[in-house]
Amino acid sequence: MSIDVADPHATALTFADLPLDPVLLSEVASLGYQHPTPIQAEAIGPLVEGHDLLGQAATGTGKTAAFMLPMLQRLAERRASGDRPTGVFGLILAPTRELAMQVCTAATRYGESMGARTLAVYGGAPIGPQLSALRRGVDVVVATPGRAIDLINRGGLNLAKLEVAVLDEADEMLDMGFVEDIETILDATPDTRQVVLFSATMPRRIETLAQRYLHKPVTVRIAREEIAEGASPLVRQAAYLVPRTHTTAALGRVLELERPRSAIVFCRTRADVDAVTETLTARGLRAEALHGGLDQDQRARVVERLRSGRTELLVATDVAARGLDIDLLTHVVNHDVPQTPEAYVHRIGRVGRAGREGTAITLVPPSKRYALRNIERLTGQPISLASVPSVTDLRSARLARTRAELVAQLAGADSVGDAESEPRGLDAARAEIRAMITELAGEYDPAELATAALLMVQQLNGAPADEEDIPRIDPDSRPRSTVGSGPRRLTKPERGPARTRGAGGRPKAGTTRLFVAAGRAAGVRPQDIVGALANESRLSGNDIGTIQIHERHALVEVPESAADEVLRELRGSTVLKGRRANVRRDRAY
Repeated sequence: MSIDVADPHATALTFADLPLDPVLLSEVASLGYQHPTPIQAEAIGPLVEGHDLLGQAATGTGKTAAFMLPMLQRLAERRASGDRPTGVFGLILAPTRELAMQVCTAATRYGESMGARTLAVYGGAPIGPQLSALRRGVDVVVATPGRAIDLINRGGLNLAKLEVAVLDEADEMLDMGFVEDIETILDATPDTRQVVLFSATMPRRIETLAQRYLHKPVTVRIAREEIAEGASPLVRQAAYLVPRTHTTAALGRVLELERPRSAIVFCRTRADVDAVTETLTARGLRAEALHGGLDQDQRARVVERLRSGRTELLVATDVAARGLDIDLLTHVVNHDVPQTPEAYVHRIGRVGRAGREGTAITLVPPSKRYALRNIERLTGQPISLASVPSVTDLRSARLARTRAELVAQLAGADSVGDAESEPRGLDAARAEIRAMITELAGEYDPAELATAALLMVQQLNGAPADEEDIPRIDPDSRPRSTVGSGPRRLTKPERGPARTRGAGGRPKAGTTRLFVAAGRAAGVRPQDIVGALANESRLSGNDIGTIQIHERHALVEVPESAADEVLRELRGSTVLKGRRANVRRDRAY
């Protein structure tokens, strides 16, 4: 059965109309939910009945509740019948630790009243406590694929009696190279289990996976939101070409020129979020980080500060920003080109609502110009391409802003008239500054005096890197032709004599090379290494550079700033083809 929903908002149902236990309905009502989203309205009934389901809906449409509520309903029914599950009842696979924690938080909240035991397991966290929790008994496990494999191999995660398996953000998991891990996990589950697959996009490989593991599934597709006539978002889209090593410096300059009142800056990883937030704060911008490392209370406080205007910039990962709805957002900024055109569309849909104007800005390294063209093909709208603001541009903008502020100050002083109407502290400060200026004007030319004062102000408001021009990339220049549709990130030497370590030259600037003690002889492929690194550390697939696979070892380039953390996270893990990951820095350099 296939269900297509044209209007992503149209549903007259209430949660009370759905086949859910009163305990669950009470929990949902306490959270303020009244009407299910379309994906929830169409998916919950078939899932409660036990059907497999293939769901396609964009991020932020309520998919977590769409699969969690039916899973908890089925668990409640089993308990009510007296046949209490003795093992893990439900398993949810998620691509990242942030999403795993987010889904587990929702599962805990929905199942609190019925006493459902939930657990999130993911790489980068000690495995001992996770094994202990599994031994004590868990109803629902939310896991990243690599850590799930690790726990299965250690005998801690037994899926022999599993009844529900969910693949959340399946397309993203496949993009990260987890297809074999997913197949291994599903092959370890009973043939009778229910399989639920949710994906924002539906490429051919998702359909292939569904054909292999889903039995006569119900298919639910939620159409992309259509904008009502007359309410089209007025979004100015712009992109800046910038060398990758200068991205964060360029971001600071662009934001200084744009002066957004309320903006979200999207980054790929938690490490990027922290680094960008620190850089922007050092420039005097009011920026705060939002990522999976924050608890719910911290997250709520950060978002409220943006809504109230106490913060100008929210720096966030896609996963952490899910579910945010900020009406007065003026800018969305992409620190790098989003991984898919659909992700770009979802991000910029946060601005320009209800006829208001908004701005979407993307920083584009030269190697990603092809991705910008893909976005334009999907949206049918051109994106203007420009060079990063130069030192001269920055100085001119600061001078114009300073002039406007001076004029406003002088106009305000003239309009005061009676000094008694000014606050006492401000009146005293003005008198002291006037006395100092009068004294100095007796020794120096007033114009030179004002020039020196304004230069000091501008130096305080800038950053040292602002005095150095970022290498300019001409937007009109044609990118070098490449083989295929995108940049090659993974390389695999031809079969034959193993190349010596370090072959292929020194690592690129800003990266270091790691040595992995497993290669072709162990069946290791580039995607296995990408999956292990992305799942067990904070790196994403796009952070990982060239990979060389040799007969008995492999070499992989990672950012120098993340190397020590990667080594700590992988030490002792068994995530690479079920083997203990012996990883160290390459001693050739």
